[in-house]
Amino acid sequence: MNFEEILGHHLLDHPYFPLFSKGSFTLAVTRHSMTMLVVAVLLCALLPLAVRARSGVGLVGRVIVEELVLFIRGKMIVPIFGHAADTYLPYFLTLFFFILGCNLWGLLPGASAVTGNVSVTAALALCTFALINLAGISSHGFFAHLGNFVPGGMPSIWWLSPLLVPLIFVIEIVSMAAKCVALCIRLFANILSGHIVSLAFLCMIFIFSQFGKAVGLGVAPMAVGLALFVSALDLLVALIQAYVFTLLTAVFVGMAVHSH
Repeated sequence: MNFEEILGHHLLDHPYFPLFSKGSFTLAVTRHSMTMLVVAVLLCALLPLAVRARSGVGLVGRVIVEELVLFIRGKMIVPIFGHAADTYLPYFLTLFFFILGCNLWGLLPGASAVTGNVSVTAALALCTFALINLAGISSHGFFAHLGNFVPGGMPSIWWLSPLLVPLIFVIEIVSMAAKCVALCIRLFANILSGHIVSLAFLCMIFIFSQFGKAVGLGVAPMAVGLALFVSALDLLVALIQAYVFTLLTAVFVGMAVHSH
């Protein structure tokens, strides 16, 4: 069994057909782009059905969705944005459910773990970077938003201020970019590591079978049990990482909206 091929098939992107090509650049429909589209369509179909459900399994889904929405609004968005919470709530709900849907989809047998692709998490982090600046500009204006990158109380020495202001401005821009990079790497690394660890435990069966079939069979129950445990833990990780990404995005955007 080629575990490298299995891992690559599960985590790496694969192009289906090109849409546009210019020189070395090619824009194609890929396995991961189709997966994200499927997840988005399913969310658009299932969430309204869950909200309108009145009985049976749908009612359970409704309760779960409502509790998640109320938790995100009451415990995350309102404390950060205050009276502007409902303005930003749709984006953060979309972000949370999309990441959660992609994380859960990646746990299905044979499915693609799109959030284990750094390109996908980088795109989500770029959305965070854009929202931070758009929210800051919307709340304070373009020049005031840029001015917020330089804190008040700067030294009034005439020859020192022209040196410090540009330096601090650059440091703040780099700091903002670093926060978004950390978002990208955190989500990517946590999702990727769970799949690698599960596969590593299953590899133990074939590694120990080199010492004899009996040894491999003896190790198999423990290896499969550990792999199942990690897979179950991945369900919790899927929820936690969606929450963490959404929370940190809200904190960073809130810092731009409430700069003082």
